[in-house]
Amino acid sequence: MRDGAADIDESLVARVAGGDRAAFAALFDRYAARVKAYLIRLGARGALAEDLAQDAMVAVWRRAASFDPTKAKVSTWMFVIARNAWIDRLRREKVELAYRGALDLSEESDDERPDAAVARIETEEQMQAALMLLSPEQRQVVQLSFFEDRPHSEIAQRLSLPLGTVKSRLRLALAKLRTHWEQHQ
Repeated sequence: MRDGAADIDESLVARVAGGDRAAFAALFDRYAARVKAYLIRLGARGALAEDLAQDAMVAVWRRAASFDPTKAKVSTWMFVIARNAWIDRLRREKVELAYRGALDLSEESDDERPDAAVARIETEEQMQAALMLLSPEQRQVVQLSFFEDRPHSEIAQRLSLPLGTVKSRLRLALAKLRTHWEQHQ
């Protein structure tokens, strides 16, 4: 049994798919706060939840034409987009923390122990060698995603690539880096 809210939501998404900004504003008003609250329940905090909610709503604007009402309700579709944005963020943070830990980016002092300096230099060299195993395209996407903290959608737009291509390049790059790193640990 369908309710009036579902019909309104589907109508709004259809209008958004046609580029109707007023329909998007109405959809935003109906869901932005709920999407943010959902992200907070998932574990995102404060400004991060706000940023992820904004990213999710932008993705709704961009993907409205792909919405299929036979597969899910608008609300479900939007919450899946938000959840995926949160998962992408967690993955980026996990990799970033691993690299930060490996590089030990703490400020160097003049009294750094010689064995610590040698270990740090070796780790930096291993990281550079691992990055050089990647294709230039993969290295560029890794740089933008993990070192410049750019969202996948921004990388896709900046490089004029489909979002799926960006995600595929990242996935393949991370697999290569993981394999290389495991062999040298």
